[in-house]
Amino acid sequence: MSSTVMETSEVEVSPREFLNRELSWLEFNRRVLHEAVDPRTPLLERVRFLGIFTNNLDEFFMKRVAGLKRQAPSAVSASPDGMTASEVLATLRTSILGMLKQQAQCYKQVIRPELAANGIHLLQWNELSDSEREAAQRFFRRNVFPILTPLAVDPGHPFPFISNLSESLGVILKHPDREEPLFARVKVPEMMPRWVQLSEPVGGVYRFVSLYDMVRNNLADLFPSMTLGDVMLFRVTRNAEIEMDEEEAEDLREMIEEELKQRKFAKVVRVELAPNPNQWMLQFLIDELEISESDVYELDGELEYQDLRPVAELNIPKLRYDTWAPSTPAALMDEEADIFTVIRNNDLLVHHPYESFAASVERFVRAAAADPKVLAIKMTLYRTGDDSPFIHTLIQAAEAGKQVVCIVELKARFDEECNMQLAHALEKAGVHVVYGLVGLKTHTKATLVVRDDPDGIRCYAHIGTGNYHTQTAKLYTDLGLLTCDAEINADLVELFHYLTGRSLQRDYRKLLVAPVNMRERFHQMIQREIEHALACRPARIIAKVNQLEERKTIRLLYEASQAGVQIDLIVRGFCCLRPGVKAMSENIRVTSVIGRFLEHSRIFYFQNGAAEPAAGEFYIGSADWMYRNLRSRVEVITPIPTAAHRERLWEILQIMLGDHRQAWDMHSDGTYVQRQPRGPEDIGTQQTLMNLTKQRAAALMGK
Repeated sequence: MSSTVMETSEVEVSPREFLNRELSWLEFNRRVLHEAVDPRTPLLERVRFLGIFTNNLDEFFMKRVAGLKRQAPSAVSASPDGMTASEVLATLRTSILGMLKQQAQCYKQVIRPELAANGIHLLQWNELSDSEREAAQRFFRRNVFPILTPLAVDPGHPFPFISNLSESLGVILKHPDREEPLFARVKVPEMMPRWVQLSEPVGGVYRFVSLYDMVRNNLADLFPSMTLGDVMLFRVTRNAEIEMDEEEAEDLREMIEEELKQRKFAKVVRVELAPNPNQWMLQFLIDELEISESDVYELDGELEYQDLRPVAELNIPKLRYDTWAPSTPAALMDEEADIFTVIRNNDLLVHHPYESFAASVERFVRAAAADPKVLAIKMTLYRTGDDSPFIHTLIQAAEAGKQVVCIVELKARFDEECNMQLAHALEKAGVHVVYGLVGLKTHTKATLVVRDDPDGIRCYAHIGTGNYHTQTAKLYTDLGLLTCDAEINADLVELFHYLTGRSLQRDYRKLLVAPVNMRERFHQMIQREIEHALACRPARIIAKVNQLEERKTIRLLYEASQAGVQIDLIVRGFCCLRPGVKAMSENIRVTSVIGRFLEHSRIFYFQNGAAEPAAGEFYIGSADWMYRNLRSRVEVITPIPTAAHRERLWEILQIMLGDHRQAWDMHSDGTYVQRQPRGPEDIGTQQTLMNLTKQRAAALMGK
């Protein structure tokens, strides 16, 4: 049963209280698109945001639209606004078409001309010089032509399988001895760049030609003696949500492997193509792919804006964000210092990508693997990348005789295959690999190190808000706590027992653990703020999350608002709560911050009657306020015990709430309005934090 259906049965919903999740998500992606539209964004970064918007939309179709299409045959309302799945799909289509039009206009009317004005030319075939056309022909014959596989459809050749997100040229052919038209498909090679640089830049001028154009203008070589008719570029999106019953699975790994096989052949949920397609060819595709006209999206711009990556990655500093080099945390400036001694002296709070992930978290795990006093390393991996240094480090630790346990989440969507390969490599090296719990995703980000210190066995831990992924650590904002707090680590020991041994631990000393006690503890803390407000004591709640949807939590926030608790919610993505509704949520403000880094950290603040706001309670961790995080995933939220770290978190929250450059205010109808700068001092959350990091590093070096 899906989490949405489960929660609907738990809580009766009403349009007044809750916004439609899918429509709210589209509003988030509209804010992403705005980064491409906004002239304040550097030009090549605008190109990159065009691709991010497209990638987000791809995943939305594969996951959410596919689910709605399964529900569409039922006339039962599936959303709090009373719309059926079919009505939601129709509303989504209208909204998506509007955004796609805006994206295309931005690209064609603004970005492409500005690229040309800066010496970056994206050329059509007929715009090439004779020498460039000859160079393109040579490139095609040498690198592209041998890879192409033209597939004709006739009684002896069935309609070919078209893989998810693949780009193809549909071609109408005429045989010299037959009257009826034939359809042929030519897959554009996935491993080739979609924009091919014709030569080394001369005088700062870059000239690219489209791979599609290159193939299109050489189709006669693929079909000799045939008459070529219309040619149509198209792209197919398939459902990525394959429902399999984990309870019935004898082997979770085998189940995931089977799911990946099925996903390749899943139903088509969208076909994208250029405007004014050949109607015979379009109808042929609709029939063969078993889709409806509402699944067809005609795009006036590029078919796939991520194809512009070779352009977005050009090394032209004036057209990019200023280069950012993360700072080494002050306590870890001495590379020779023993990191365990450092942590014993004081907990460390690290903030990525402002502070270096490599110099903190990677160093911690690397030191644990190399230290002969370390007896065991236990770690959770949700997404880590196939080039992860952690895999090599854990293997080294196992080979050195340490007990190494790794919980690898095979069900991390779109990373399943990578995670299976990593798990296999770890198992071969003697690492104890656990694939998580049946029915639950292990989403927590935690590492536990058991060390034989001079005064006895001691545990050290890292608990974070982000994945153990070296690349996303440079692009996502995340927080991590490195600690040897005895109670926190005792909880973490029991959490790993829960993950590996299926213990029935039902409570924890300090940690909030889902699905065991997290939702109940959060609700108790919200209720406590209500009691403070009613007693005229200081009461305030601030939560920074990626998404907000869990309905019981939302209703309790409404109750807190009505009791006079001031509530600020910093929600990057979709938010199903309605802020600012009279007599319901007048004391709730929702803000979204979008910028060069993906806001991924989760911070929770409860004033708890404290006279000084920064003296309240602070928590960080892996969970959003969503049903899936609180009830169907293994998540960890940790308190932040050190006063200096709480003050730092308060500073981060205040900078975000006071942002007049990157922040958007949410209205009660689910729409957003971007705040406008009041002056040159309004540089946005992320630039402010980068500047503060530089200033503090410089001051430290000057001591």
